[in-house]
Amino acid sequence: MHYFSPTYGKVDLERLKKIISAYMGRDKKARYEVIVGSDSQKVRTDVYDFVSALIVHRVGFGGIYFWKRDVIKRKISLKERIYQEATMSLETSENFIHFFKVNGISKYNIQIHVDIGHNGETRDMITEVVGMIRGSGYDVKIKPDSYGASKVADRYT
Repeated sequence: MHYFSPTYGKVDLERLKKIISAYMGRDKKARYEVIVGSDSQKVRTDVYDFVSALIVHRVGFGGIYFWKRDVIKRKISLKERIYQEATMSLETSENFIHFFKVNGISKYNIQIHVDIGHNGETRDMITEVVGMIRGSGYDVKIKPDSYGASKVADRYT
């Protein structure tokens, strides 16, 4: 599995681990937020581009982020797309926790940002999707506070 970064280019999981560990190690007194968000776009008939972003935010001092892409070639409803985005975010979060637990980085609460909100077609899905993510043990943010999905991941779909 590979991630991409505007700063580091294509990175494998081992390099990702080193980059994030070094980044967080530079300022051990800083407050960090680990954020995962996913977004998708229809690129052509029955082809959808899904992107999950992993963001390490040094609060008040910027951050770094990485993303991975998955292209699905079949017809998908809006509801299924939102659930796929949420599932990708949960998988990315679980991988992060598993991969980093030896460094103590997994002690940070991960926020999952979903691209749904009170306006638009996704408003009827808020209770279900938020419940699914909270039930998996994660904090969740929706629009307008879900910049991990609506700004970072969206930039690459």
